[in-house]
Amino acid sequence: MTTESSALYDVPGPKALARHRLYGLLALLVIAAVVGWVIWMLFHTDQFTYQKWTAFQYKGVQELLLRGLGNTLKAFGWTVLFALPFGALFAAGRLSDHRPVRLASTVVVEFFRAMPLLVMIFFIFVALKVEPLWALVAGLTLYNGSVLAEVFRAGVLAVPKGQQEAAFALGLRKTQVMTYVLVPQATRAMAPTIVSQLVVALKDTSLGFLITYEEFLHAGKLIATNLDYDLPFIPVVMVITPIYIGMCLLLSWLAKWLERRGRRSPREGETPVAVAGPVLDGQG
Repeated sequence: MTTESSALYDVPGPKALARHRLYGLLALLVIAAVVGWVIWMLFHTDQFTYQKWTAFQYKGVQELLLRGLGNTLKAFGWTVLFALPFGALFAAGRLSDHRPVRLASTVVVEFFRAMPLLVMIFFIFVALKVEPLWALVAGLTLYNGSVLAEVFRAGVLAVPKGQQEAAFALGLRKTQVMTYVLVPQATRAMAPTIVSQLVVALKDTSLGFLITYEEFLHAGKLIATNLDYDLPFIPVVMVITPIYIGMCLLLSWLAKWLERRGRRSPREGETPVAVAGPVLDGQG
């Protein structure tokens, strides 16, 4: 009998399972070898010597890193605040029944999705004479907002058509159908993708150092350029990288949590209804 888990592929036999284990073991050995080589090179170039890490004990260096981290989170916060409404607005425009509105929204979304993010940031900063923070936020908003517009549109279109038809049959207007029927159902499917796109926006805040915005990477660059030993960037990168990874992993965890929550049955938590038993003679 074909089970649900094996409906789309053949169940691997003993030889296939042994081969898969061998491939997995070889992959682990390769990864371990690469990690070991990197660690050996770090020791070989004296990257863990006390001299190369004393700079991080100074209060001024710590404050510079904290200020850069705060500026990174500030740029990310403003980007989220602007990109989500931008995406929702132009997603609604692309779903509009009015052809001019739909066409204009499509042009805006496709243009900013296709435009390289760094080009937009530089153009806003240099040509429009915008301050570094707002040039970075504007570029991130235009790009990520356009991507989110497609995410919102796809999420709404993924709702079964029967839901929309039933709502119209009840006499609801399109705005009410979108607000009370389509968007609430699409939100659960869209949430993990939205958070994943926000991870991209968080990483892209590092482009701010190219326009002299004093974010986290820019702070690391200032520290490295003032150190007087060979390969000063490596200890700085070893400090900054885990923090970036940690913030992105935190957002990724949020996306997975939302995905698991969205997969739960809408009936979960309802009070079970007792099954009616047979009625005995003489009882009403």
